Amino acid sequence: MVEAFIRHIRNKSILDPSKTYLLASSGGMDSMCLGNLLTKAEIPFEIAHVNFQLRGEDSNQDEEFLRKWANSLGVPFHVHHADTYTFASERNISTQMAAREIRYDWFEKLRSERNLAGIIVAHHEDDQIETIVLNLLRGTGIEGIYGMSERRGWLIRPLLPFSRKEIQEFVLENKIEWREDSSNEKTDYKRNKLRHISLPALYSVADDAKSNLLNSFARLKDTGKAFTSLFENWKNEKIEESEGMQILSANDLLRTAGSSSLLYFWLRPYGFNSAQAQDILEACQFSESGKLFESSTHLLNIDRDQLILAPLPGEFDSISISENDIDFLLPEGKYELLKLENKVALDRNKQNAMLDLERLSFPLKIRTWQEGDRFIPLGMKNAKKISDFLIDLKVPVVKKRAVKVLISEGQIAWVIGHRIADWAKSTAATRKILYLKKQ
Repeated sequence: MVEAFIRHIRNKSILDPSKTYLLASSGGMDSMCLGNLLTKAEIPFEIAHVNFQLRGEDSNQDEEFLRKWANSLGVPFHVHHADTYTFASERNISTQMAAREIRYDWFEKLRSERNLAGIIVAHHEDDQIETIVLNLLRGTGIEGIYGMSERRGWLIRPLLPFSRKEIQEFVLENKIEWREDSSNEKTDYKRNKLRHISLPALYSVADDAKSNLLNSFARLKDTGKAFTSLFENWKNEKIEESEGMQILSANDLLRTAGSSSLLYFWLRPYGFNSAQAQDILEACQFSESGKLFESSTHLLNIDRDQLILAPLPGEFDSISISENDIDFLLPEGKYELLKLENKVALDRNKQNAMLDLERLSFPLKIRTWQEGDRFIPLGMKNAKKISDFLIDLKVPVVKKRAVKVLISEGQIAWVIGHRIADWAKSTAATRKILYLKKQ
């Protein structure tokens, strides 16, 4: 196994003998095997151990066992004492999850402080299968079948090609001591149930069941990588970006094979889950225009034959503009406030506004529009609800929430970025203009 291990880390360039690493060790068979292999491969390392204080005196004996081992090797030994039950209770998470967070947070902190080249853990081939099957039981997508990688960031797993059986044989042959964690034999946890009951039953179906599972997972992982590449090409070709929005034709989506997966991979980075993606796809299939779907950060609107995605607008506190102000700032950008004589060309850019200064009363107010708001749009005689006005302009729902209005003495003078009110317009009789210009 030593030769195979050295060949593996060299071929994959996983470990560098000129650098020092942090070996995460519980004192169990797997990590003791790994420590022995690293020593024989002449890979320098320091040892890190977390005493979770979950098994009474056994936990303390694990720590002492590792301390003696580190001393025998002449390598630094680091230990962290964790109040795991309190940590789990304060965060309302399971003890297992708490132990995982404590472990990896401390490992990374220690690695950084010691300026070490990586954190080496003893996950092996059987752990990989267990992880993938657990992911499948949770309802994973294609990426859940990828399992654990040999290197991810600072985390390094050089034992992934080796089975539990190979590790056990190596440890016994070389008379390597280890500490047995009695909780590993219990079947209270899903992983232990898989390890001791479900997977052995599955492997008993055929002599090559385990190897066939690993081969299948490898092929599916490669298929997943191919899909990811195809998805990126599809996204670049089909999704347009405009004014902070992403726009996808519903017809393009529905005509594409694998539309459910494509939609989910598009929306996932914006906080949408697979169930929402399926609901959105069904809404497209039934042409449910106007439907809204919301994540913690984004809003998706089905608008006629388009899917429009945009960030949720942040909370906007109304602002006041005094007569002496020279500018103001909105989430959409900064605006200049210029006072001009009526001898300038009219700016027809909808992002800007030229208003009759003498018809306005300060302080002016800017706020988000509200249901029931009305104004008389430029060129019209009758008042119109802003909600209807925005519909007429075909402003996407994802943009409507962020629309703001400029108000003078309770009257809307400008629907910012869209239309000024007729009463506030500059005419031939206007003597002074308030020019609101977006920078």
